[in-house]
Amino acid sequence: MIRAAGGLSDVDFGRFTDYFYRHTGIHFTPAKRYFVDKRIDNCVRNSRYDTFPHWFAALRTSGKPDMLQELINQLTVNETYFLREDYQFDALLSAVLPRILAARGDPARMAGPVKILSLPCSTGEEPYSIALRLLEEWDQIDRVDVEIHGADIDSAVLAKAAHASYGVRALHRVPTDWLTRHFVPVGGGSYQVDQSIRDAITLHQMNICDTAAMRAFRDFDVIFCRNVLIYFDELSSRRAAENLYSALRPGGYLFLGHSESMSRISPIFTPTRLPEGIVYQRPAGAT
Repeated sequence: MIRAAGGLSDVDFGRFTDYFYRHTGIHFTPAKRYFVDKRIDNCVRNSRYDTFPHWFAALRTSGKPDMLQELINQLTVNETYFLREDYQFDALLSAVLPRILAARGDPARMAGPVKILSLPCSTGEEPYSIALRLLEEWDQIDRVDVEIHGADIDSAVLAKAAHASYGVRALHRVPTDWLTRHFVPVGGGSYQVDQSIRDAITLHQMNICDTAAMRAFRDFDVIFCRNVLIYFDELSSRRAAENLYSALRPGGYLFLGHSESMSRISPIFTPTRLPEGIVYQRPAGAT
């Protein structure tokens, strides 16, 4: 039984983490006990159930997807800000996009837009950062159609991404003149991304480990999937890598977080060394 200051028993923790792993691919070790206990406690307190066993039984048998979604929202980490690890955005503009255009030919005759996916996109800082860098610094933006998509497993952060209002901490790296051009003050020191940019970002709810659902994502030229694979075990990481591979066009590029390496997960991507660091590519001739 879960209590305000007690937490889960070892048996209950094991049962719960197995369940959560099967539904999300995220594995919590005993080192995360305090984090998990607190958030499950929140879920139980917010429900009509008075104990963990009653709540957990309902979660597994009630057929109510909102219970699982609340749990996912509680247990996923969403620490981000604008222009984070921006050396990879430098690589996107200086090397990756020029290579994509060279491979696809004259922009005026290209079949379809350049497609970029941010997964997980959290509260939206990453896809909006990509849009800002393109608008401010890419000299081809007026000639090339670009689609930017964001996806996340957490419905609550997607709602925040759609609203796109941010405070000082999230915006601390955004240049003042960009803030003036692309944001609207909304009070309390917060700013909202301009409507035209919000309308250009398509948001989706998606679990990167759900192979069947990920089939809806295809033909992306670039995917940013940063700082999420570190939360997966070997099996989930491999499944996620295969889903990302399928979502890319042949020749498409994958950016991982600075502490992540695809070479430790799967051999299906080709590592490409750029001045700014490593990017992973689906081989151009792959089918």
